[in-house]
Amino acid sequence: MPDRAQGSTILMVDDDEDDRFLVKAALTRSGVQHQLVCVESGEAMIDYLLRRRRFADPKSAPCPGIILLDLNMPGMDGEHCLRELRAHEDFKHIPVVILTTSAAETDVKRCYQLGANSYVVKPLLMDTMVAALERICEYWFGLVELVPCD
Repeated sequence: MPDRAQGSTILMVDDDEDDRFLVKAALTRSGVQHQLVCVESGEAMIDYLLRRRRFADPKSAPCPGIILLDLNMPGMDGEHCLRELRAHEDFKHIPVVILTTSAAETDVKRCYQLGANSYVVKPLLMDTMVAALERICEYWFGLVELVPCD
């Protein structure tokens, strides 16, 4: 799988520590070489992208190639995050993969209407999570052309 130096960071936005751990472990197990940066809220995602507060140092907030976004979070939920991303000119180009427990048709439809690029129901088992993340990375970092980071 080709690997691009720019934009090879995956930004995961998820309030659930166990889910963040599972994704980290699955990426490690799969051998995917992309850096995973996790934030625990929609507000932290915005701070990360705008490089403010704890992410003021650009080294702490590398430009993400893709965003893995959970829907069900307290405060700024995933739907609100998606609206914010698509409303901000500098972030419209970043692919957003919804990675959530909800398989509700209304959630899927609403996310695509708001500009999500993909919608994936979180696999519960490690093997299926590994396979899902390998496919996501192969597609977004190996097959398609991403907008380079500034």
